[in-house]
Amino acid sequence: MPEKPLHNPWLIAMAVSLATFMEVLDTSIANVALPHIAGSLGAGPDERTWVLTSYLVSNAIVIPISGWLSSVFGRKRFYMTCVMLFTISSVACGFAPNLATLLVFRVIQGIGGGGLAPSEQAILTDTFPPAKLGQAFGLYALAVVVAPAIGPSLGGWITDNYSWRWIFFINLPVGLLSLFLTYHLVQDSKTAKQEHEKERKRGYKVDFMGFFFTCLAFGCLQIVLDKGQEEDWLGSHFIQLFFALTIVGIVGLILWETMVADDPIVDIPLIAHGNLASSMFLMGMLGFVLLASTVLLPQFAQDILGYDATSAGLTLLPGGIVLCFMAITVGRIVGRVQPKYLMAIGVTIVCLAMANLTNFTAGISFNTLVWARVFMCIGLPMFFVPVNTVAYTNLPKGKSNNASALINLMRNLGGSIGIAVATTMLTRREQFHQTALVTNLQPSSSNYQHWLQTSGNAAKASGSAVSGAGTGSGSATAGQGPIGNALAGVHGGVTPFTRELQSLYRQVQVQASVLSYIDVFKIMEIGLVFVVIVILLTKRVKRGQAPVGH
Repeated sequence: MPEKPLHNPWLIAMAVSLATFMEVLDTSIANVALPHIAGSLGAGPDERTWVLTSYLVSNAIVIPISGWLSSVFGRKRFYMTCVMLFTISSVACGFAPNLATLLVFRVIQGIGGGGLAPSEQAILTDTFPPAKLGQAFGLYALAVVVAPAIGPSLGGWITDNYSWRWIFFINLPVGLLSLFLTYHLVQDSKTAKQEHEKERKRGYKVDFMGFFFTCLAFGCLQIVLDKGQEEDWLGSHFIQLFFALTIVGIVGLILWETMVADDPIVDIPLIAHGNLASSMFLMGMLGFVLLASTVLLPQFAQDILGYDATSAGLTLLPGGIVLCFMAITVGRIVGRVQPKYLMAIGVTIVCLAMANLTNFTAGISFNTLVWARVFMCIGLPMFFVPVNTVAYTNLPKGKSNNASALINLMRNLGGSIGIAVATTMLTRREQFHQTALVTNLQPSSSNYQHWLQTSGNAAKASGSAVSGAGTGSGSATAGQGPIGNALAGVHGGVTPFTRELQSLYRQVQVQASVLSYIDVFKIMEIGLVFVVIVILLTKRVKRGQAPVGH
């Protein structure tokens, strides 16, 4: 049973959620601003992606060791240090005069941000009684689920109307407010103080090998996931090297932390307790679906529908409002409903939403895109809120810091894997569909000949036809790119590339792109079916059962 806090627990929850919201928002808000950042600092397409990678790598390293760092520094002190680091480095990023400076401060920003979400979860677990913990995690859901949903629209609006530097400057007032409220409201629990005192008496022994393997495993893995598609995955020696280092790091970390280390920096043995292992898997899947869909839908709006960054981001905004409402609602009922069934219903809704996305075409309206996202956002909180509640049941005493680190590690990794898989599938399936569609455009096809004749007649009537349209003769005046080259090959290299044919080629490219998005949505739909099965296999949680890892 948690101790009674000195202040209203909801004020404490709001205080620690501010900085977490700011940090999670920053992971998605910078995506939209990348072209602006690159143009301002003179960075090329390959160089600009390091603005994201540098942050994610340092973030991925800190998250798994945040539980140990909380015990060493004291939870409140560690949390405030993270907020301060994140805020100061954010301002420094905004003033960065060149790319190298920006990357240095993005690394520091990632270090500060890595400890925020795990620390908040541990603070909430120690602050709220079991009956109210679901509602507390509902508020937490607003920070880590809603922030990615509104990040693209906010980032697009800021960069379109002001400057990309303001996506970093806006963190200053939020960070200062969070520091002020945390200092006055948050107190370490008795158990957290005991853990800190235990580390002090031990002389703050550092598991250097564990830290080395953590950096190697998760730092290299993040580089592989973030740069893999750009470097052609294992076709690149660069990715081969970092993939090999990732394997060495993961194997070394598991062996060292489970068989050698007396006080492991990453508490891997904790995974065997309660529902933590299944909750980690489910949290990884949540990160996969949430971040992948948050990236894909605005990208679909821009690439297929021709929206600008602000309009594309606005397609997610109503879904974010629904997420807020559902997170609060689910938080109020999670203590009265068996969590595994609530999660199963939530994932089923998201799965149906994915099935709905497979019906997308190149002509869908803004409202169709908005409602598709709203449908998905109804189910996400029904999954996210109870999975956090389930994760903390039946844990050994004093392990909430370590459990928070592991859960948030999986959420981050799931998101990174989701984005990597989605972007890779989009590229490769688009190439597949382009080839398949082009092979159907044979000169011997009666439908194709009819289209050529009809288009040629229409062009002649308007006075815009190029000599030879629809006759099979003339010069190739256009047809640039893979589709044009492929069609030229189909027609023996002598196809007349009129404006009408170019229009057809553009249609082929758009349809190939739409089909590639549909393939990604189908894969996510199938994956969610297996998630439902895993949820139904988890242990039941008694109503009102306390998370005992305080």
